Amino acid sequence: MIAGERAVKVMKDTVRVRIETGALDEVVRLADGRHEMIIRIEDPKRMTRRGLILLVRKIVVLAKAKRLKRLVLSTESLRFKSLPIGNEDLGELCAINMLMAHHAFTEHLAKPKDGFPMIDEIVIEGADRDFRRGLERGIIIGIETNACRRLANLPGGDMTPSVLANEARKVAAKLPIKVKILGVSEMQKLRMGGVLGVGKGSAFPAKFIVMEYFGGKKGDAPIVLVGKGVTFDTGGINLKPGDSMLGMNMDMSGGAAVIHALAAAARLKVKKNIVVLVPAVENMPSGTSYRPGDILRSMSGKTIQVDNTDAEGRIILADALTYAKRYSPALVVDVATLTGAALVALGERASALFTQDEDLERRFRELGERSGDYVWPLPLWDEYDAEIKGTFADFSNLGKTRWGGAITAAAFLKQFADGYPWVHLDIAPRMTAVEGEYLAKGAAGAPVRLLVKLLEGDK
Repeated sequence: MIAGERAVKVMKDTVRVRIETGALDEVVRLADGRHEMIIRIEDPKRMTRRGLILLVRKIVVLAKAKRLKRLVLSTESLRFKSLPIGNEDLGELCAINMLMAHHAFTEHLAKPKDGFPMIDEIVIEGADRDFRRGLERGIIIGIETNACRRLANLPGGDMTPSVLANEARKVAAKLPIKVKILGVSEMQKLRMGGVLGVGKGSAFPAKFIVMEYFGGKKGDAPIVLVGKGVTFDTGGINLKPGDSMLGMNMDMSGGAAVIHALAAAARLKVKKNIVVLVPAVENMPSGTSYRPGDILRSMSGKTIQVDNTDAEGRIILADALTYAKRYSPALVVDVATLTGAALVALGERASALFTQDEDLERRFRELGERSGDYVWPLPLWDEYDAEIKGTFADFSNLGKTRWGGAITAAAFLKQFADGYPWVHLDIAPRMTAVEGEYLAKGAAGAPVRLLVKLLEGDK
């Protein structure tokens, strides 16, 4: 779909894109019968990286709305004095965001007579070797980000722990990634009381997905990515209100993100050792469900007092964070649509970032700005540990008050993430795309782009 000018021939029906100052976007017919798409921006002197990301997406969205099939634009039209950017970086940014803007989840829709709006070709003039190298990298990252979105968008009836495990196998099939799926019996041997406890109310057995990619030196400590894989979350016995259950097929978005971030890293031949862990469960109410007041013994041996069955994500992640220790990791990053409280705190524009390491906090914020997967820190002071102390077990899965729910959830996870550097990303605010960011409704694909930057060692 996207190519530098040397790779393709510009066809007669190609529409040229022009960017100029103004307020109204339009497609105009020229004197020679050709068409031109004019994208207008308020002030080119104030262009930022965030603005450029949106501009690139806007070009694609408008072209789709006008059912244009071929576009041509120049690299020079995407350069602004206020935003110095290298050719390779610009190529990557264009490819990722054009692909993201082009993607839509249509596989359950009847195909219209004239088909779904799609662009066949985008030609970028002035693409030198560095720019084309960036395009190639960006295409890989964009494809995997969209694959994450597609996986997260699948309805709950089509997505079970076994289906998610099979998707991980498919992703790894043609890549140097080893996949191991632990079933109930294996988890029982490991005493994963958290995953087993949450999953036992479902007719679909829990799974624990392990993916290993060893692209670095033998013996180098790996980066471990942990993703929450709740394939549907009803809340369990503490049943969610009806409206709050809509979208809970996406409660495995963290799992989808780490699976496809690893796939992108493998396709990019990243020279790192990387492990992905996804505890996969369905949280359902039934006669076999875990109950409020139950006490679960986690893999670590620490006990968990279940004060609310709808705070299930942190329980399954507790076992995954313990399992990560066997790799003696250089860094562990968990990614989870964990709390509505993060959404209340930050709105829908950034994921919540938690770590007690100031260098990691600074690095993740920088990676967020570069990638477009924005994150913002919330406190994780030791004082919050008192909020999740249990009465009859070591820890409660709920804070003592209604306040600071995203923080108390992170404080709970901290109890199981000792012994290695650790970052927690609560991506509930970024689970779905929002108006104004030129993405189709549904899953946003956060934070695949940030994780790829992390894995590449981009600072």
